[in-house]
Amino acid sequence: MKAIILMFDSLNRHMLSPYAYDTFVDAPNFARLAARAVTFENFYAGSMPCMPARRELHTGRYNFLHRSWGPLEPFDDSMPQMLDEAGVHTHLVSDHPHYWEDGGATYHTRYSTWEQFRGQEGDPWKGVVDPQPPRGMLRKLRRQDAINRAYLPTEAEHSQTRTVDAGLHFLEVNAAADRWLLQIELFDPHEPFFTNNEAYRQQYPDHYQGPPGDWPPYAKAVEGPEAIDHVRHAYAALVAMCDHSLGRVLDAMDRLRLWEDTLLIVNTDHGFLLGEHGWWAKSVMPWFNELVHLPMFVWDPRTAGRGARRGALAQTIDIAPTVLGWFGVPPTPDMQGQDLAAVLEDDRIIHDGALFGIHGGHVNVTDGRYVYMRASVTADNRPLDEYTLMPTHMRARFGVAELTAWEPAEPMSFTKGIRTVRVPATGLSRMSNPWLHGTLLFDLESDPAQEHPIIDDEQELRMLGLLQQLLYAADAPRGQFDRLGISSAPYGGVTRW
Repeated sequence: MKAIILMFDSLNRHMLSPYAYDTFVDAPNFARLAARAVTFENFYAGSMPCMPARRELHTGRYNFLHRSWGPLEPFDDSMPQMLDEAGVHTHLVSDHPHYWEDGGATYHTRYSTWEQFRGQEGDPWKGVVDPQPPRGMLRKLRRQDAINRAYLPTEAEHSQTRTVDAGLHFLEVNAAADRWLLQIELFDPHEPFFTNNEAYRQQYPDHYQGPPGDWPPYAKAVEGPEAIDHVRHAYAALVAMCDHSLGRVLDAMDRLRLWEDTLLIVNTDHGFLLGEHGWWAKSVMPWFNELVHLPMFVWDPRTAGRGARRGALAQTIDIAPTVLGWFGVPPTPDMQGQDLAAVLEDDRIIHDGALFGIHGGHVNVTDGRYVYMRASVTADNRPLDEYTLMPTHMRARFGVAELTAWEPAEPMSFTKGIRTVRVPATGLSRMSNPWLHGTLLFDLESDPAQEHPIIDDEQELRMLGLLQQLLYAADAPRGQFDRLGISSAPYGGVTRW
């Protein structure tokens, strides 16, 4: 029994031909994959963005209700570590820079072995001393990215290529062995949309005359249509490079005859807005379907399903129990996800609803047709707290001023009886104030692009009830119920509109 997870970052479902037949993005290997595996129609993100999504991949449970961006906690069950302890060798190859920052530093060491490839985004990789260094985090990241690119002159030297090279090397060495998991995790097509092979860019020419743009801000898209198209074309060129990398993995599976005994999962953490809804990027706006309705492909030799499609609602939390189940390792009681084997076999329903969001933003739920985005009931978006034993943000530790306000919290159902630190949320947790956008309800059947929120008291109350049930099942902190104006008692209804 063997398994491969090929994970991309910020891969847009609505731009891939298995999902959007009128897309301008040419990705033949994703079409090839869809013809060989099962394509999921209703696969959703859960906790976002990058590291919260990876915490779900490890633990099989939501984490955005009690924690923003952060490491694995001491009480977390990690799927790769559980496999390692059961005698399955787990190997991670990745160029995702957030694994090696303060806010992600406990993930890669859960694998039996791992390899890191440097140079993506603002990764502090190559040193160039500047007598007047730029001020501000974004300026520093952009400057470092420019330095990094100078050391990645060819496609062969691009960190994406080198990561795939390492994954293929693992396959060549271990194809005849048994009981291993390989996770090939690519930072692309995350911004900045950098590819150093002109052939990919030439697939998407445009007549834009302004400064090159491949790193849009997390903000409203106020640029003109030519500038927006220019950025979209840069993204498409990088997706073309990702498609080539996918093809290399599929070629290796063909050559090494891995289809016979190897589970293959191809997934992403979230999407990326490229002007849709008038926004760039993610995190600071509502989590529209372009961001959370994800591409997901699975090949399971037991159920086959070549070229099949499945419509049952599924999420990132289902990946851990699925991989554990493949190797015969039972999930822990803490895992909220379900083994996707039932969906792969006969499209059985495993979830009535899918919860998703970012810490401090809307708390969202979908039943596959309706999407309900619940905003905070007051403008201050409080109460909002972090619950952690690992007090780090993305690139820094919690500050002394933050920690002066900490209080011990009572154990939650998944903390193994441990009391955590409760700290009022700051920073990234308060990037997106959902009160500014209000509570929203969409009917995806009549409005798949989510352009027209509806007012339907009956459906809103039904979706609110579903949201409340899922919050309770997830052991959401009392403060989340209060912030959203929902009773914290089981099936208790609404306290404030």
